[in-house]
Amino acid sequence: MSQNTPQDPSLGSVRPSLTDLAIRFGTDKWGGDGNFQHWYTPHYERHLGHLRDEEFMLLEIGIGGYASPGQGGASLRMWKEFFPRAQIVGLDIQDKEFVREPRIHPHRGSQDDPSVIEQIVAEHGRPTVVVDDGSHNPQHIRATFGFLFPLLADGGIYAIEDTQTSYWPAFGGSPDLQDRTKTMGLVKDLLDGLNWEEWRPDGAAPTYTDAHVVAIHAYHNLVIIEKGENRENGNRTPVR
Repeated sequence: MSQNTPQDPSLGSVRPSLTDLAIRFGTDKWGGDGNFQHWYTPHYERHLGHLRDEEFMLLEIGIGGYASPGQGGASLRMWKEFFPRAQIVGLDIQDKEFVREPRIHPHRGSQDDPSVIEQIVAEHGRPTVVVDDGSHNPQHIRATFGFLFPLLADGGIYAIEDTQTSYWPAFGGSPDLQDRTKTMGLVKDLLDGLNWEEWRPDGAAPTYTDAHVVAIHAYHNLVIIEKGENRENGNRTPVR
């Protein structure tokens, strides 16, 4: 257990870290097999720890287990344990109804279908946290971000996992680092958008993401995006 794990004042005991819970429930957000290893949980705890005792909705795209009956749901259980007052919603292309329990709500559908996302928001409200651990197809990731990020609550966090597939043709990616149509192309465009006030012509309206992405944190195969108001009346220099 992490030495710096915070104390729970109501229990007077050490609370498990997100990494502890990932190991307990067997999610690959920490560790994995020889081919696929992820070390995401410390990053998540750094960016989401302030929500630990808050009431909110977390939406994770991808429940796990593929089409195997009775497989999946480990990360949903991890989130539920870490956030004792949150509603945990999962979306998967396969039927994962077996993971349903108090505060865990599975939905079936494709992540790039706006009607599925709209149904989830209508039933559970706007998410404060989104974790895209779905198909890992760059086109799906970009489409999902396009219609889901505007539905994210103000001050929310949007995470995209396994961004290595942006470079892998087998997943629809490309090793061309200048290809802006893939997942990392989206991230690079968002980085430029952070500074929209400095390069867009005077009077030009920002895009939605220009105006509402306030921070982008890039880690190995993981990107975490913060939502807020990105209007600082920045340092304008004449464009020549």
